[in-house]
Amino acid sequence: MSEKIRVLIPEEDVNKKIGEVAARISRDYEGRSVHLICVLKGGVFFTCELAKRLTVPVSLDFMSVSSYGSGTESSGVVRIVKDLDEPLEGRDVLIVEDIIDSGRTLAYLIEILKQRGPASIRLCTLLDKPERRVKKQVTVDYTCFSIPDEFVVGYGLDYDQKYRNLPYIGVVEF
Repeated sequence: MSEKIRVLIPEEDVNKKIGEVAARISRDYEGRSVHLICVLKGGVFFTCELAKRLTVPVSLDFMSVSSYGSGTESSGVVRIVKDLDEPLEGRDVLIVEDIIDSGRTLAYLIEILKQRGPASIRLCTLLDKPERRVKKQVTVDYTCFSIPDEFVVGYGLDYDQKYRNLPYIGVVEF
């Protein structure tokens, strides 16, 4: 199967929006530090770019949670592939995701992390597909872009482990 990639959000727009969201987060956390939890693998590109633009103290940890196989649809089964290295107790936590689709993964993750005693938990995503949301209780505090229901790649997002390194958001066309 051969696919083509159509640009949905150019690199310049992605960079500008990350700067705007980082400024909002910095204002909201002024006088405090924020503990970023990067959801791997896709979130690493966005998390790094976001962290570079934050003006408040930042600590960082990584977690890998999966509900996708090698296809384009969520399996609906959420599993922790890599857990956090550091405790969350008393910390202001910001979960950083590449994309929020059904919300199943984030609903599960938020419930798990709440049990670890953070001072607060907020959610930041590069891309949001609100029309696909199954778990309505998932509230996104910081969103760079709301996008239509298309399969996207680039800036950390992949199709079968390809296209993560694209500096823009593209739509996979088969």
